[in-house]
Amino acid sequence: MNFASLVISVLCWMIIALAITPIIWLFLLPYLKGWSRSERRAANLLRDMLTPEQFRQLLWRGYLEIPSPTEPQRTYRVPRSKGYVQVLENGRMIMRLCLQPAEYLPDADVVVLHKLMIEANEETYLQKANKYTCHD
Repeated sequence: MNFASLVISVLCWMIIALAITPIIWLFLLPYLKGWSRSERRAANLLRDMLTPEQFRQLLWRGYLEIPSPTEPQRTYRVPRSKGYVQVLENGRMIMRLCLQPAEYLPDADVVVLHKLMIEANEETYLQKANKYTCHD
């Protein structure tokens, strides 16, 4: 094996390792962080509720994009951990929303909560949320 093929082989393995590291990290994180049983169950529920594409988006980008059921040009960006839900229309952020449960829930359950509320009754979701408009 010459030097060039050895370098290419090493680079390929490095790319593969970098590609699978976040997935392995997501599965090991609950155990490394000492997550409680409820947090592990919340992470499993989240994986079950999302399509593979949605799960990849949440993992890689740190947010989940949920299309509006009533407004075709509107999209909600729900963060993976604590933070505002961004509302985008035609690709531009028009407002941020703050809507949190009254009692503690694991972050994964909060993502599921936002997803289900938006998809089930977007109007009520918007009524309950604190809104912060964005100005250019």
